[in-house]
Amino acid sequence: MERSSNTLSYVAFAAVDWWYHNRAHSELQLLTRLARDHKVLIINSIGMRMPLPGKTSRPFYKIWRKLNSIARLLKQPDPDLPNLYVYSPLPWPFYGSEAALRFGAWFVRTQVSVAARIAGIHDPVIFTTTPVALPVIAKMKRRCLIYNRSDKHSLFKEANTAVIEDLEQKLLASADVVLYANKTLLAEERTLVKGRAIHLDHGVDSKHFDYFATQKAPDDLARIPKPIIGFFGNLRSYMVDFSLLVRIAQDIPEANIVLIGDSQDSTAELEGIKNIHLLGMKPYSEIPSYGAFFDVALLPYQNNEWIRYCTPIKMKEYLALGLMIVSSDYPEAHNYADRIRIAANGDEMVKDIRHYLAHPIGPQDRQKLRASVVDETWDDRTRRLVDYVDSLVRDRT
Repeated sequence: MERSSNTLSYVAFAAVDWWYHNRAHSELQLLTRLARDHKVLIINSIGMRMPLPGKTSRPFYKIWRKLNSIARLLKQPDPDLPNLYVYSPLPWPFYGSEAALRFGAWFVRTQVSVAARIAGIHDPVIFTTTPVALPVIAKMKRRCLIYNRSDKHSLFKEANTAVIEDLEQKLLASADVVLYANKTLLAEERTLVKGRAIHLDHGVDSKHFDYFATQKAPDDLARIPKPIIGFFGNLRSYMVDFSLLVRIAQDIPEANIVLIGDSQDSTAELEGIKNIHLLGMKPYSEIPSYGAFFDVALLPYQNNEWIRYCTPIKMKEYLALGLMIVSSDYPEAHNYADRIRIAANGDEMVKDIRHYLAHPIGPQDRQKLRASVVDETWDDRTRRLVDYVDSLVRDRT
């Protein structure tokens, strides 16, 4: 579809960085699809803290990769999406005083405004996932403000909790639209956002996660004997229960646990266990070729407040691959209780995995699992968002 002269443009403050995070993140799934018909400027994460030794995992690595991202300047990263621009402003990640906040906001806002003008974006819809963007956004000219409430960022262990929580509350009060993927978080904040909340559940790239299209396992996976108990995703210790993975490896020694994903935390607890295989981060394009060969897929999460408000995209990706899933017990998992097994503790998880390994499902049942999510696409989610925002802006003009 050709862009018309009145098509809205978007400036999006992301919680991730295009250049080094996994591009399967929900906000990037939405924004790249928006860019098919709208100009979109993605502002890479401006950070919720300054990486410091003793307070941040791998601080010097994180500083180096952010500087590397900043050095790329304003780019159009995808030749198939000429309307998509990506920019990393030089941040000012110090939030200890009002003066520091004001200066940092002006400093970043000035850079973003210049990048937007170069991209030909004027009077945009502002979309933010990160609450620290609020001081930057507050004085930006805009058509409307969308707060993508993907997580409760004040719970992030390395964040300045008081500052981030204050920014979250102000965003909830000032945003024209608040998007929620997590029903628990929406229920708790419904009175704060009143009629401005939309439940926009995560989608899935059904075509990408089609196990019928996967013919051959990657070489590093093919070398690992079956049965394979697998996980792909972010291997952060505040999310994934490493002790639980060790327990599963020890209690089911005849199976191999395959873990695919980046970890900014130490994985020493998992290393040296002969039936745990850390294959590292893989490109999004390759993830289905690994997941399709799992015998059981895991969601082995911690029991904490972060996970309470978690809505893993991989749940639908696992289902689109027709996989049997065993999950830790957290609120969002219960939306899928008719298709997965939810384990209240380590004993139950081991028992459920053993059950699935002893009773593998065939192609017909795999297809049923896939069919349960195949129509819940990111394209559909993006259309719903565009329709809502267009209607909102139209009603104001």
